Amino acid sequence: MPRAKLSPSSVVADAAALADLEGLDAVTVSAVARRLGVQPASLYEHVRGVDALFDGVQVLALGELGALIGAGVAGRSGVDALRGLAEAHRGYALARPGAWAALQRTAGEAVATSAEAARVADLMLAAVRGYPVPARDLIHAVRFVGATINGFLSLTRADAFGHRADSVEDSWAAAVDALDRALNTWPPESAPS
Repeated sequence: MPRAKLSPSSVVADAAALADLEGLDAVTVSAVARRLGVQPASLYEHVRGVDALFDGVQVLALGELGALIGAGVAGRSGVDALRGLAEAHRGYALARPGAWAALQRTAGEAVATSAEAARVADLMLAAVRGYPVPARDLIHAVRFVGATINGFLSLTRADAFGHRADSVEDSWAAAVDALDRALNTWPPESAPS
């Protein structure tokens, strides 16, 4: 069967699939070329190098994560939206471990200013706006939520919770409940910063 024509999006999708199967460290131009059955030089027509490949995987992951978050928060507010947001992140980290790992890398300007990144940021802001958080603190609250979710998922991925018999599911539920309480009791606008 003849090989399909390559495109930047097909190369990036294959790189993300490789990351999911073998880990993000396995993603190189040569490794992706081997998977696609082409010479590495052929990929440079579609991506400038490994950094562009990683940027592409990040944008792809942001797009996929944004779709999951959108579905998870649609029509919801408060704790229901927060749970939808958290579960979208968790589901993505489990289903696409390599693509999710790419999201943990520092984003370059092209990734940070992408429509996909803007959508994820907007959805996270929307979820937090369902709480009594003053407008001046919305970004801080979003960072707090993101750091808690990503920290928990990173520790889970590293099997940091594997040494105790206590349920990771219970810990996850407690973390989301703690986020809900923190957002509900965020200091009001009149409080000193």
